[in-house]
Amino acid sequence: MSDKNVHNAGFTSSGISGGSLASSLMSREARSSGGGVRSGGPTSTLQEMGARGSTHSSGFTSKGISGGSHAASMMSQEARSHGGGTPRGGTTSTVQSISMGGKGGR
Repeated sequence: MSDKNVHNAGFTSSGISGGSLASSLMSREARSSGGGVRSGGPTSTLQEMGARGSTHSSGFTSKGISGGSHAASMMSQEARSHGGGTPRGGTTSTVQSISMGGKGGR
């Protein structure tokens, strides 16, 4: 289910779909960072998953983040850099939200 949610949000093998949640997220992220989308941020992470067609291999699933996965490592690293919690709108929460069919963490 999470693969379908990422694709439905507009992250596809042929790029980000115009007028989609993905394009809106990319636009917001670019504006907030002064014009670019950073590597490792929500947009680039989700687009990489959309291009591959799989979120499960990274550990973002419709039931949550899989223990011992790349997603769990991302969450742990993000929590450490923010004093113990993952921030709303951060990479981990946004990717997990969209993987579960949400609109991202913003």
